[in-house]
Amino acid sequence: MTASSDKTRVLTGITTTGTPHLGNYVGAIKPAIAASQDPSVQSYYFLADLHALIKCQDPKRVQQSRLEIAATWLALGLDTDNAIFYRQSDVPEIAELNWMLSCVCAKGLMNRAHAYKAAVAENEEAGSPDPDRGITMGLFGYPVLMAADILMFNANKVPVGRDQIQHIEMARDMGGRFNHLFKGQYFTQPEAVVDERVQVLNGLDGRKMSKSYENTIPLFVSEKKLQKLVRKIKTNSLEPGEPKDPDTCTLFQIYSAFASAEEAAAMRSEYENGIGWGDAKNRVFEYLNAHLREPRERYQALLEDPAHIEAVLKQGAERARAEAAPFMDRLREAVGLGRFV
Repeated sequence: MTASSDKTRVLTGITTTGTPHLGNYVGAIKPAIAASQDPSVQSYYFLADLHALIKCQDPKRVQQSRLEIAATWLALGLDTDNAIFYRQSDVPEIAELNWMLSCVCAKGLMNRAHAYKAAVAENEEAGSPDPDRGITMGLFGYPVLMAADILMFNANKVPVGRDQIQHIEMARDMGGRFNHLFKGQYFTQPEAVVDERVQVLNGLDGRKMSKSYENTIPLFVSEKKLQKLVRKIKTNSLEPGEPKDPDTCTLFQIYSAFASAEEAAAMRSEYENGIGWGDAKNRVFEYLNAHLREPRERYQALLEDPAHIEAVLKQGAERARAEAAPFMDRLREAVGLGRFV
C-alpha cells in the first residue's frame, strides 16, 4: 500500500534509547495511535535509531530499545495498514538528505539550537576551558537530521512538545533555503503541532516522569513490579479520613490520565472524603493493571517473536522508500548529482 498524497501528512519519531513508560504512553503514544486510525491522515511513525546514537554508545541498549519500542507500539494497536511504521536507519535516503541539508544550513543557525547551547552552558558552569568539551557533531547537527526526517516525506504537521518547536522552525528554514538555492518547490513548510491537552505525567518522586530522573513506571512491567512501583509513588503525610487535594497528587494524576471522566470524578470525591493512601494506591494499581493486562500479553508475545516485528518494519521501510527513493532522485538532479544518461 502506498501513501496517499492528498491526505494530511503527520510525522512522529521515537528515540530508541530506553524502555517506554506511562508518561510516554499518555504524552505521545496514545494520541499518535489514535491518529494512525484516522483515514484522513497519512501517518509516518519511525524508530529514530540514528538519533539514538547521539545519546547512547551502548549497542545492546540501542538494539533492545528498538525491539521494545516497536513491540510497544504494535501491542497498543498501531494501525500499520494506514500508518507507515519504519526504522530511520532502514531508509538511507534520510542520511543522504541530511548531508544535502547540512550543505545549505548556516552554522550560525545550529549555534542557536537549544541542546547545543545547553551543553555549552553546562561546560561553562563546570569551569571547562573548552566550551565544546564532549560535544559531538551528532549533537551539534541533530536539528539537521531531524529536518531530513521531516522534509523527506514533506510532512505537513509534526506533533512536538514546546521544547521542540525550534527544530521545526529550523526545518522550515532549511527547506526554504534549499528551495530558493535550487529554484524549485521541493519541500513543503512543516507545521509544529503542540497539543496543550496532552498531559505530562509526574513520576515516582513527583517530578516529571523521565528516564533521566530514574522515576518512571515502565509500561509493561510484570503485575508484581507494577504494584511495587505504584506503592513507591510519593504522597504526603495526611492520615485516612483527612481530605486530600487531588490536583497536587501524582497518584491521582496518573489515575485520571487513564480513567474516564466519570471515574476520575468519583476518585476526586474519594479524595475529598479522606481516602487513605494505601487504599488509593491499591485502586490505582488495580486500575492500571486491568488497563494494561491485554497489551502486556501482546507485548510479551511480540518480544518472543522478533521475526514478526522485523517483517512489519521491513514492510514499513519498503513503503517509506517507495516515496523516498524517487524523491531523492529528483533532489540529486536538483543539486547536480543526477546520472549522465
